[in-house]
Amino acid sequence: MNYSKWVGLVIYLALMGVCFMPWTYHADLGKYFNGFFSQNDVYGKPGKFIIIFSCICIALIFINKLWAKFTHLFISGVIMAYALKTYHLFTSSYNAYTPEKQTGIYLLVLLSILSFVIALFPDAPINSPKGGK
Repeated sequence: MNYSKWVGLVIYLALMGVCFMPWTYHADLGKYFNGFFSQNDVYGKPGKFIIIFSCICIALIFINKLWAKFTHLFISGVIMAYALKTYHLFTSSYNAYTPEKQTGIYLLVLLSILSFVIALFPDAPINSPKGGK
């Protein structure tokens, strides 16, 4: 029995939860940044994007159509690329100051890569063409 749908569900739910964890600590401001908070929204709110696209991927995991599997692969690739961009944005130095990385930013990248791996190996039956063996 293949559990990739359920593992994918857990990964996407964890990815949504990571958006609420601290990603970086900025000692010069004395604040933690996460997916929904950055000083004066300088970095935007990447948590919204990640949660919306994770919900779409959860729906696509449970649709047993070929188009859904390809769409899931594409959207999970977009999530992974966006997570890598967000990692670079949140952890980059500014004004000769480098923010302290927290566990959440590492989990964001790890879970986005795992979500892409889950999308690469969908739980879908392979049907042979009629008359084939």
